[in-house]
Amino acid sequence: MRNVLLAAVLVLGTGVASANEPPIQGPADAACREQARSQVFTAPNPHRLSLWDLGSQIWHACMASYHGSGPNPDRQEQRF
Repeated sequence: MRNVLLAAVLVLGTGVASANEPPIQGPADAACREQARSQVFTAPNPHRLSLWDLGSQIWHACMASYHGSGPNPDRQEQRF
């Protein structure tokens, strides 16, 4: 009974956590999310970021490597 309850909590917990994330937008996004999940506990964290912020930082760095100079390299800088 205890194992069934633990399994139910784990399944429901992962469903709620993934519900807070936006839908996956392609293979690069999926790969970067997986990389962030696998490295969030082992990556250096000198600024003591939260796990969410550290994972986001890993994801953004990964996405930038897929896109070259950033998420939208063709955009022209517009300053006022």
